[in-house]
Amino acid sequence: MLCKRCVLPEFRPDIWLNEQGVCNICADYEKQKSAAGNPGLLESELVKIIGRYRGKGRYDCLVMCSGGKDSTLGLYYMKRRYKMNPLAFTFDHGYENTGALVNIRNAVDILGVDWLYLKSDFMKGIFRKIVETGSAAPMCHLCAIWYMRLVYDTAARYNIPVIVAGWTKGQSTEGSESGGEYFTMSSATKGFILKHLRCDPSYKDFPLSMKEAIKTARGSSKIVALSPHWFLRYDPCESQEVLQKELKWSRPALSYPLNSTNCMMNFASVYLTMKNFGYTHYHIEMSKLIRKGELSRDEALKLLEINFGKDLVNSILKSIGCALA
Repeated sequence: MLCKRCVLPEFRPDIWLNEQGVCNICADYEKQKSAAGNPGLLESELVKIIGRYRGKGRYDCLVMCSGGKDSTLGLYYMKRRYKMNPLAFTFDHGYENTGALVNIRNAVDILGVDWLYLKSDFMKGIFRKIVETGSAAPMCHLCAIWYMRLVYDTAARYNIPVIVAGWTKGQSTEGSESGGEYFTMSSATKGFILKHLRCDPSYKDFPLSMKEAIKTARGSSKIVALSPHWFLRYDPCESQEVLQKELKWSRPALSYPLNSTNCMMNFASVYLTMKNFGYTHYHIEMSKLIRKGELSRDEALKLLEINFGKDLVNSILKSIGCALA
């Protein structure tokens, strides 16, 4: 059964529904909202932040580019709207969507920005261990932890003071572990790292959490991480039109959630996370957007419909030598 206000299911002890069918996360949000009375972030605040760093080095900011509409729009904003000199950065663990890579190449060519593309097999062993051990740790959590430390290290290496991401108002820099609805997922992730990764010489220094990854990254204390989407009104249809017209952006035919641009291993992560918990980090993100009035519940339900099965997942897992029973 799902919450009547958002799209989270009951999953005790993290999420439970009251007599009205409303989850504790929504109820707590309403209490905090009434107490805080926060009108939200303003674009003038973003302009003030990035203005401090413009023209101080070779690059003003590092933009995390996955090729999806949100990250591509972030790159577009930094270059065209705010006149920054960005370095686009893409990490490919071997499962990047080919359509997403085309989107990035089109964007950097049209905008005339430098693009740093890093491909590594580092994550493949971790994905295989998750499947083979039957761990409930979400693949996306592990990937996000590794990627954020890599991003901070890269920004420090190039002496870049600002990291720009395509995070929506339903995400943050602690995206994979922030909030009570993440508690059991985060515990599974930490347990997997301690039991199965840190005993492997290849992964002995793997961070236990996103917070630890950022804290131990080079130069992290001097680097600011933000998303322009936190400060701006967001209309997905309008944004997509801008990207298609200005940057030749296109949506891949196969992706999850609907209208997104995520990697191919994302299908395996979603399949397993739904099996273990009944919801994913996308359900959490969209539930936050619903509470903030950025997305309707019906829209979220449509975007979150599962449009793939085990056969697709196994075709992806075959490349790392494993499969689901």
